[in-house]
Amino acid sequence: MTELDVRALQQRLAAFAAARDWERYHTPKNLAAALSVEASELVEIFQWLTPEESARVMESPGTAHRVADEVADVLAYLLQFCEVLGIDPLEALAEKIDRNEARFPVPGLPDTSESPDRHSSE
Repeated sequence: MTELDVRALQQRLAAFAAARDWERYHTPKNLAAALSVEASELVEIFQWLTPEESARVMESPGTAHRVADEVADVLAYLLQFCEVLGIDPLEALAEKIDRNEARFPVPGLPDTSESPDRHSSE
């Protein structure tokens, strides 16, 4: 997915909410709570599955559809949350990956955490 795709999805979600006069409910607190609820609904699908069953969850059309719907709900609320707070989700992710690469170097490779290419704020 490109940055333009993410932006287009955010605009589409904002237009959907605006058409229904829901913006007043889309506060950071409410969106964070909704995101947590949707993530919990995703977890619920896997709650009592064995590791082997969970690895095959997409093989059943009914379960696959439920998983995909919950993933969509989580992503929708996350994108709306980012929109409200002015966070670029792809930039935030890229910066977090940079920090994690610096914090957790590959064993046996030279430490490159001092590289000027790193965006670490830690």
